Amino acid sequence: MNMAVSLLSILFDHTIGNILRMLAVIRLPKMERGHLSHGFVATLIVIMCYGLVMLFSASYSNGYTNYGDVYHFIRPQTIIAVVGLGVMWLVSNINYRALRYMNESFYIITLVLLIAALLSPEDTNGTYRWVYFAGGAVSVQPSELAKFAVMLCTADILDRYHDKKKTLRYGFGLPLLPLIPIMLLLWKEPHYSAMMLMMGIFATMLICSGSAMRWWPALGAAGVAGILAFLKHLATGEGYAAGRLGGVWGLTPTNTAGMQWQTRQSIYAICTGGLFGVGIGNSVQKHQWLPYAENDFVFSVVGEELGFVGAIALIALFAALVVQGVFIALRAPDLYGTLLGIGIISQVAWQVFLNIGVGTALLPNTGISLPFFSYGGTSLLMLLGEMGILLSISRAGNAREARLAEQHQAETDRLLQRTRYRKRTE
Repeated sequence: MNMAVSLLSILFDHTIGNILRMLAVIRLPKMERGHLSHGFVATLIVIMCYGLVMLFSASYSNGYTNYGDVYHFIRPQTIIAVVGLGVMWLVSNINYRALRYMNESFYIITLVLLIAALLSPEDTNGTYRWVYFAGGAVSVQPSELAKFAVMLCTADILDRYHDKKKTLRYGFGLPLLPLIPIMLLLWKEPHYSAMMLMMGIFATMLICSGSAMRWWPALGAAGVAGILAFLKHLATGEGYAAGRLGGVWGLTPTNTAGMQWQTRQSIYAICTGGLFGVGIGNSVQKHQWLPYAENDFVFSVVGEELGFVGAIALIALFAALVVQGVFIALRAPDLYGTLLGIGIISQVAWQVFLNIGVGTALLPNTGISLPFFSYGGTSLLMLLGEMGILLSISRAGNAREARLAEQHQAETDRLLQRTRYRKRTE
């Protein structure tokens, strides 16, 4: 009886108690309500507009062919983009530190949804990646939530045990623990691209925190060995992943005969684009030749319709966003804000790299989306919410820098006044 009461009290404290604690500090303190990073917001809006235009161009053929509606993909994506911008603004006004109190609850919800995905109807290629609500009218991809859950847990643990970060236990082992159940559930779906992305996010946050540095050579060697073993397992298996691995690695971009259909059509699209492209809306490959043109291979449509110039502009915009995001994270007033900001912006960087790598036959087809370009409501809404957190960090960091500048100016004025007074007395 006593044990049951104790367990219930612990459960209450870690759920309702944490929610109450979060609400108590959720408002951004007045002294930390600095200005938004306008350059970051402007870059993000340009990327979103670019992405929506290219999504419509890439998706209308598939929408008309399969659903009888050229706006089938762009209509909900535009609505979610508008709603997501509102969510981003709201989140930018909260205290990002309040998120620490929802670590456990959000993590548990994520695990429950990942398990529910395994019990949901089978998707394409024998995968179980979606959870359906309202009779299938609403669908959620739990892996999108899992990325954020990994960021929250990793940032919290690395900050909480920062004074012990040199040890293997607190610098690597403890932060790794929340990642393991998520990776196992993603393995069962299977969702290998999400696994790769989360390992990249986790490794980036770990390296940027400087945790367990003396163990890096051993951990790096173990990581490489694990990745090679993982790839060998996939390559020798009977699933779709084996064909995708064999259809890219070991081939040159001109050896299209050995490539899989998706990769081959992607290369054809990019090569057709040339320097300036064939013009927006004039892609040929998107007309039922290039699979998932509205999602996994939207970059290929950009390359075909806008050419090398359009592709470089896309990469340059994302590079500008990532660089600004890194500066925002480094200016955070505390380590937790820095690590959380690094985790958020590293997700964007890794996703862009993986998506473009797939489209250009550098990497096997992993089924990973291009942020703010690919179709997907869960992904877009989560990304914009994360951008709001990054803006909350930027407001706190900008307010801190403004206070330091005011203190420096006040000190300078006092020194000047003393100098003038001495000159008068002399």
